[in-house]
Amino acid sequence: MSTSTNSTTTNMPVIFLAHGSPLLLDDSGWVRELGAWAGAMPKPKAVLMLSAHWLDQPITLGATRPVPLVYDFYGFPARYYETKYPAPPAPALAERVRDLLRAEPVAQDPERGLDHGAYVPLVAMYPGADVPVLQASLPSLDPTALFSFGRALAPLRREGVLIVGSGFLTHNLRTVDFRPDAPTPAWAAEFDAWAGDVLVRRDVDALLDYRARAPGVRQALPTHEHFVPVVVSMGAAIDDSAATARFPITGFAYGTATRRSVQFG
Repeated sequence: MSTSTNSTTTNMPVIFLAHGSPLLLDDSGWVRELGAWAGAMPKPKAVLMLSAHWLDQPITLGATRPVPLVYDFYGFPARYYETKYPAPPAPALAERVRDLLRAEPVAQDPERGLDHGAYVPLVAMYPGADVPVLQASLPSLDPTALFSFGRALAPLRREGVLIVGSGFLTHNLRTVDFRPDAPTPAWAAEFDAWAGDVLVRRDVDALLDYRARAPGVRQALPTHEHFVPVVVSMGAAIDDSAATARFPITGFAYGTATRRSVQFG
């Protein structure tokens, strides 16, 4: 991958996806939706993954050589710890990210593999593991800082890189209901609808102030790490007026977890 923006032909979308637990890969419908979504986009030269499951300051880049996955979940059957995803590393992308963020400190964790917020959706989207992947940490939960982070990464789009925010717009494990017909409570539906409206309208002020403005936010997000990757994604798209938001996947899983996933551009 070249560090020059002039050698690229593909202007990639920016996405935010609902990544699911390791159980997602047992949901054939959801896997098909993710695979169809990937197939409808240009195939990226590389993926920059920003997962809810890695918060580290300063911004830290993961491994740029083959290392094991991070099975950052507990109490699952043994087969969930046997998943492999040998995606090629992306050292050139790591150098490019450092270049774009040269005004900020950027660290490297050479042993840090992809966590389940990264590899689970990638197994469904690019099952051949043939796209180089770099994971970077979220350096903060502050929406303003994360929006600026996304904005700094925006040139990667012109270089064929798919910027992926991976989380859940709603994430309250205490309310998970595994019944197949689990109802969606009003607070979850209202929060999901509010988020969708804000993203379509590109309302940056509302998005950055979501903790005060969003209905049902305390129930939807007891903690905030799963929501804020969408702030990075919108930041990476905001300066492109053509990068409007649409939702390739919607609906709810487990009653309260919105599957709403967003494509900008």
